[in-house]
Amino acid sequence: MGVSTSSPEKGISLVVVDFPPVNALPVAGWFALADAVRAAGRDPATRCVVLAASGRGFNAGVDVKEIQARGGPALVGANRGCFEAFAAVYECEVPVVAAVRGFCLGGGIGLVGNADVIVASEDAVFGLPELDRGALGAATHLARLVPGHLLRALYYTARTVSAAELHAHGSVWRVVAPDGLERAALELAGEIAAKDGELMRLAKAALNGIDPVDVRRSYRFEQGFTYEASVAGVADRVRDTFGSAADGRGRDE
Repeated sequence: MGVSTSSPEKGISLVVVDFPPVNALPVAGWFALADAVRAAGRDPATRCVVLAASGRGFNAGVDVKEIQARGGPALVGANRGCFEAFAAVYECEVPVVAAVRGFCLGGGIGLVGNADVIVASEDAVFGLPELDRGALGAATHLARLVPGHLLRALYYTARTVSAAELHAHGSVWRVVAPDGLERAALELAGEIAAKDGELMRLAKAALNGIDPVDVRRSYRFEQGFTYEASVAGVADRVRDTFGSAADGRGRDE
């Protein structure tokens, strides 16, 4: 359980997240993920990072039960942890390929939205259930995956979209069978890693430099509204229905 890093092929660092049962990360998990991605990017032998997950799905966001149990300190910690993890993916010195299967929700959108390329399995679904969880945020990253009006519809309804739909929008590079996901991600990473390492790092910096939106500043702005909802009591009112019959969803969704 936790975050592990390996080098399955020359020039490739594979960072795997494993927080059973659904990869809903605790505060410490977000910081561990940020540290792992930054360390992989700093390694001069690494030319591409593949971000993947074990278990039932890619990422189910923050650990809501931790926030319910610990209150304000856990909320602040989750906000800071997500901010650091998303930034680590975006600022990684080399390209990051996200290998997504199953559910990619909440904080998962922050990770893949900041990745350079997404490879997804046919069963992958993407969405922001934030309004059903008493939170706000990661619209910054969903906006990198879908057009503006679809973003708003997905955000307001908390609905999900499939990997095939995102592929049609051009934000998913390739959709493959679940058992071929890791192979497909490593094939793409290998093609990237075959380029000159120094030039690739310059290319990553150049592409980040011409992005029209400052993702760090934009996401930080969103986080202010999550905190406002918490102070006003709105977040607790919504979050307290999480996993209940009134919510209509199980805790492990």
